[in-house]
Amino acid sequence: MDTITDARARFGPLLNRNFALLWTGGTISTVGDFTFDTMLLLWIATTIARGQTWAPLAVSGLLVVVAIPTILVGPLAGVFADRWDGRRTMLAMDAIRTLLIPLLVPLTGAIHLSFISAALPARTQIALIYAIVFLSTCCSQFCNPCRIGVLRDVVKEHDQPHASSMTQITMAISMLVGPPIAAPLYFRLGPQAALVADAASFAVSFTALLLMRVPRFVEDQSARNEADFFAELRAGARLYRDSRTLKAVLITGIVIMLGAGALNALDVFFVRWNLHTSPTLYGWLAGIQGAGILAGAILASAFVERLGVARLLWGSTILAGFLTIVFARLTSFVPALAVTFVIGVAVAGLNVAAQPLLLRATPRHLLGRATALLNPAITLASVISIALAGWLVSTVLHGFRASAGGVFFGPIDTVYTVAGLVIIAAGIYAMVALRESRPHEQEVPSAGVLEAATIAAQAEAVGSSTQAL
Repeated sequence: MDTITDARARFGPLLNRNFALLWTGGTISTVGDFTFDTMLLLWIATTIARGQTWAPLAVSGLLVVVAIPTILVGPLAGVFADRWDGRRTMLAMDAIRTLLIPLLVPLTGAIHLSFISAALPARTQIALIYAIVFLSTCCSQFCNPCRIGVLRDVVKEHDQPHASSMTQITMAISMLVGPPIAAPLYFRLGPQAALVADAASFAVSFTALLLMRVPRFVEDQSARNEADFFAELRAGARLYRDSRTLKAVLITGIVIMLGAGALNALDVFFVRWNLHTSPTLYGWLAGIQGAGILAGAILASAFVERLGVARLLWGSTILAGFLTIVFARLTSFVPALAVTFVIGVAVAGLNVAAQPLLLRATPRHLLGRATALLNPAITLASVISIALAGWLVSTVLHGFRASAGGVFFGPIDTVYTVAGLVIIAAGIYAMVALRESRPHEQEVPSAGVLEAATIAAQAEAVGSSTQAL
């Protein structure tokens, strides 16, 4: 019985000791992040910017601040993720974030420093929140590509779809636990509770990484002969130019986020204005979507080999777009929970499919750059969608009312309907672009990819590497 089989016997769905630690630490950290993110949205929307016409814009601004490091720092971080020891890089980023997040506590009025938040104007408080979130997200850009590389190092290829579904289970657990507890934590204990929880989650992730035993990092000595940073960056870009599969994943992700970004920006306002529900229940929408993602991850893991990852990707995307249009027409909370659950199932399907496509079509020494170029591209699309949605609802569509064929439209449901159509278009494109792909086989790099691999082989080290769509 080989090592992987022995590990599976001991760890079951967690495959082996290293993956079990990576998954556990990542899950706890992600739960903390979802709690933190939901709390920040509530803090800005219901307290700091309460009653202001620019509140949707302020919430959108937070999402844009998260996106900017992904776009600007992400591609550069991908090069270093391929050069550096991935596990050590993740340890450093977790340590920095453990110390960084508590710096927001004085703004909450805790620890006898209430005069600080009371003395600062609302826009100054928001600016300080933006600054801490920006720095924390910069850390994530180095940590994320390393996580996928570490995963590839500790999980064999035939287990990668299963590992991908476990990653979706992580997201599901995080969405099930984080947002639902964030709202009561915020309204009963204040934002400091979520801040402390997020910092503690990074400390737990740090400990889990410290306990891992991964293959020793060996510096590529050929890197001493060539250290052209931008040549390495171009090598990652050539990969998308020359790989049909990666190009399809990239374009699909971009189009999806051109629609989905609007949902992220406006959800908290949709709950209040369209579903006529207290914002205290906002977290339950994300929580029930997490339950759907959990169910979808389990279903996708069971059927991915039968359906194929390409078919799972485009089918789930089209379903998610259609359900978004249905969601836009809802006016009460309970039906919204039901539709959100099924959306979660669809989201899990497309995410479970995306990661194996990325891993199988990417040479190991280019994985950090491939991930770090994919994420900024789809994040830029999300930023455009977020900024446009926040601006439209705050200005042009403010007070908008219309009807067509007996169906009434307001500002947010109009944006959601258009978003659903855009997501459906992404699924149709993926269906055409991946029609001839072979999802169970590693894509053979073309001449352009081999050229990129040659350049990358002269770079300064093979790192270890992280989440896609």
